[in-house]
Amino acid sequence: MLTSLALIFLLGLLLGWIFNKLRLPSLLGMIITGIILSPYALNLLDESLLNISADLRQLALVIILTRAGLSLDIGDLKKVGRPAILMCFLPACFEILAVILIAPKIFGLSILEAAIMGSVLAAVSPAVIVPRMIKLIEEGYGKEHSIPQLILAGASVDDVFVIVMFTAFTSLELESQLKGIVPISGLLAIMSVGIIIKQKYNILGKRLSGKYNKLWVGAEVLLFVLVGATVDLSYAFKTGVSAIIVVIGALAIRMLGVYICLIRTKITVKERIFCMLAYTPKATVQAAIGSIPLSMGLASGQQVLTVAVLSILITAPFGAICVDKSYKKLLSGVGIV
Repeated sequence: MLTSLALIFLLGLLLGWIFNKLRLPSLLGMIITGIILSPYALNLLDESLLNISADLRQLALVIILTRAGLSLDIGDLKKVGRPAILMCFLPACFEILAVILIAPKIFGLSILEAAIMGSVLAAVSPAVIVPRMIKLIEEGYGKEHSIPQLILAGASVDDVFVIVMFTAFTSLELESQLKGIVPISGLLAIMSVGIIIKQKYNILGKRLSGKYNKLWVGAEVLLFVLVGATVDLSYAFKTGVSAIIVVIGALAIRMLGVYICLIRTKITVKERIFCMLAYTPKATVQAAIGSIPLSMGLASGQQVLTVAVLSILITAPFGAICVDKSYKKLLSGVGIV
């Protein structure tokens, strides 16, 4: 197992660094690492590590939710107002609905199975979005209408909303199999504790946030490498085109949901387009919960996992590139050099 862990961290960090130098999310390199090391490729990972990979991904999910709670500022939601509240759930609902309409025709899934797939796809990625929005705030772009703050505030709750929906749908699908998975009340409790600490004990919240950010450095590598290792390459190649159709179709409807959130606001057309692009990347939540239906034994589990991984590979670089290349053209502000 130690050799497998060494391969995961050394190769994962190396490929992550290479992708980062290419101005692409480092998590893409980590997923590719998992695919290379997986039993479906070079088969270099110890079986005992693969047997506990679901537990390790669950641990990563706990860290994700704790960090989200510690970083969520209720004041930002109140300051930005109605658009931020709508961004917390409306785009995700649009994307879930889109998958419910598309996936049964593409994959022959039931409506409930399609809803599970949609809830896996629907979360926006803090790993891609947060550092970029912080950069825009520091440079002074989008300041007039608080565009970066709007995206940050909405995205921070979006993940939790999607996880709640995913848990609700899977409980309807196969309730007896959920005993080994953190229940919905546990997920909400984790997030709630972080929010309370942030609001009531701000100094403690900042310290804990720093500690969890350090934990995430290692957890991120494990999460994305291990989710890559679960991908059945032969199945992915067989269903790749169908999965891409689902991802792109759902993404288009999600962008429409973002636009509707911004109706009757002072936000300009260019700023609305930027928000639509910035709300596209997926990564963290998809990696954390994408393999759960498969581990639960659901018939659609392999399809959900394949679509989840392809959504990361497609949308993470798309969203990152769009944000990096468009913010100077689409957002107001001279920038601060």
